[in-house]
Amino acid sequence: MNRHSALVVTLALGLLLAPLAADAQQVGKVYRIGYLGNVPTPSPLWEAFLRGLRELGWVEGQNIVIERRNAEGRFERLPDLAADLVRLRVDIIVASGSPAPLAAQRATNTIPIVMTNAGDPVGSRLVTSLGRPGGNVTGLSLLAPAVVGKQLELLKEVVPKVTRAAVLTNPGNPARALMLTEAEAAMRPLGLHLQVLDARGPGEFEAAFSAMTGPSPLPEQQREHHLRRGRVQVGQGQVRHR
Repeated sequence: MNRHSALVVTLALGLLLAPLAADAQQVGKVYRIGYLGNVPTPSPLWEAFLRGLRELGWVEGQNIVIERRNAEGRFERLPDLAADLVRLRVDIIVASGSPAPLAAQRATNTIPIVMTNAGDPVGSRLVTSLGRPGGNVTGLSLLAPAVVGKQLELLKEVVPKVTRAAVLTNPGNPARALMLTEAEAAMRPLGLHLQVLDARGPGEFEAAFSAMTGPSPLPEQQREHHLRRGRVQVGQGQVRHR
């Protein structure tokens, strides 16, 4: 969840919680917000989220309690974590990414769910449409599959002689199939061959990067430069999400 996402989700929560505010002030009820994530949210973004809530009058420890659950990168844990939040009878669930809101949706069709950074909410049937979500799910979509083609175009522009593009994906991501479909459609006019590599977590990154070092049209030095840069970027991403 980036800073923009934190703001949008905070506003969505404010709208959903607004009808409860008057009752909360009258009877002093403390509402429970459930947070369900694939990985831990970086501290600066979590603080931005809490700050946004405070600006809307919702203060943790005063009129709200936040129950945080994250799968630590193990998507198979999400159904149990979502069920746990439902058992706690939270008033609303914030779910980050694509797998988390799907797990929350399967766990309840009555508790409001605010999704953040969902890759393809329509294709994964989280919502009926972006304009009219329907059901109990609303929030923010990155529309990640729609930008895959543009990313490949930029790659070809930066490295005109490239003929093979490696795509690192998580098989547990519901948006994976659509993103690969978009990538395959975009690569043909660009003259690219697609190499799909899977990594379900940090423990599989090294094997995936090693697979990228196979026969390549890039000179050895240039290829190693891109691989080192990729390792650093993925490593930084993991550090940010611890």
